[in-house]
Amino acid sequence: WAAPGGKDKKSSASTIRWAEGKPGCTFTRDEDGKYRYGLQSDDVGITLAMDSQELQRSRRHFGRFIGAVLTFRYTGPNQLDVRNDHIKLEFMSHSHVVQKALDPDDFSAQYQYDVDALVHEKEREIKKHPEKKQEIETTLQAYQKELLDMQEFLRTRSLRSVRLDRATPETKGWVFFSTNSKWIGDWKKREDFVLRISLSSRVFEFPFILPPVEGDLILRRRGEN
Repeated sequence: WAAPGGKDKKSSASTIRWAEGKPGCTFTRDEDGKYRYGLQSDDVGITLAMDSQELQRSRRHFGRFIGAVLTFRYTGPNQLDVRNDHIKLEFMSHSHVVQKALDPDDFSAQYQYDVDALVHEKEREIKKHPEKKQEIETTLQAYQKELLDMQEFLRTRSLRSVRLDRATPETKGWVFFSTNSKWIGDWKKREDFVLRISLSSRVFEFPFILPPVEGDLILRRRGEN
């Protein structure tokens, strides 16, 4: 949970901000249904990929969260530490709430706890209303399947903290941010965000809007998600 305006005002790091048309900045709408924002600064390149339907998908999860894919490339002679806990998302349209990226293992454990709690609650409901047993069990099976799928996804495709160097110049993975906050209400037709990534003495900022153009929809190739 984060209160509105939870920025680190003590930081003296230099800020590199994505802006359309600025040297080192790119934007593409790709056939896999994602918008990609690229930002290159000296020896560091970062690509942010956002699914064009992420806002709609986020409200269909059992848990309340949104996700993004980040790719880091390092071409310098030394080392660069990429840390999951140095990534934040600001919800500009919702009191400027700032949420840290969720730790994949903690997120998985919390998902398990929440689904288990729901199962226990619904088991009590079945005892009170046995005529609803089939309906309730069908719903629970769907949530339990979602839990297993999500835990496998977190285990295999999450962004993990890593040290980049010449031997390992690139890393890629999903990051997730909770939207379970009293300050975050229903999504608007277009939502403004700022993703901030702290790397050494630099902060990379990606301001973006979903969708970039009102009513925009990317037609995906069949079989891609």
